[in-house]
Amino acid sequence: MTWADGQAYGQANAGINVLGAISISGPSEIWFIELHNTFGTVEDLDQRIPVAHAGVPYSDEILPPSTTMIAVYRESLSHRWDEAVKNMQKARYFMLSIYRIRPGTETGFAALMKMRRSHYESINFDQPAFGYQIMSGAIAGTYVFVTPLESLKTFDDGLAKAPDGPRDPSASEQKLAGEVEISHEYLLFRIDPQNSYVLENFASGDPGFWNRRAK
Repeated sequence: MTWADGQAYGQANAGINVLGAISISGPSEIWFIELHNTFGTVEDLDQRIPVAHAGVPYSDEILPPSTTMIAVYRESLSHRWDEAVKNMQKARYFMLSIYRIRPGTETGFAALMKMRRSHYESINFDQPAFGYQIMSGAIAGTYVFVTPLESLKTFDDGLAKAPDGPRDPSASEQKLAGEVEISHEYLLFRIDPQNSYVLENFASGDPGFWNRRAK
């Protein structure tokens, strides 16, 4: 999966799905999420539209330049990935959970994620998510979790099941988090079909929405 500032996916006849998304929390940003199955398709697309992957620098000193990242899917960190795949076609939003961890704590990080998922399972509010490890374009030890959301009302369900707010983590979880995590943040994005480029088999999951995509 790569993030890029690209506009020519349709003209390049890209053989992958690309989700354009607009942030609704955090910095105002537009992300283009390319869903690759192999590094071969990354190379193929880079040769077709190299400007997109190089990034387009801004002409002033206020806005930062665009950034491209390459992430590798980690099934062991993902949660109910098969349901997450089905949810992607009907998703209108997604939440990004971004973690930075200390060097050499990958095993502890996996255990920490398992602890947190167990809590949500206990209140029947565990959301399917894809787990990725950033391998290029960000600081080492960066992980991203993508949770597709059909509606933001999903959070209303979560609040109803935990009316007292976020739970206090157990002592063991707090200890492990202190040993493993440097930082983590959560960002919400709205999927924009006009900035997306998806293949027909993907669009067939919800043609009324995806047919508004850029051609």
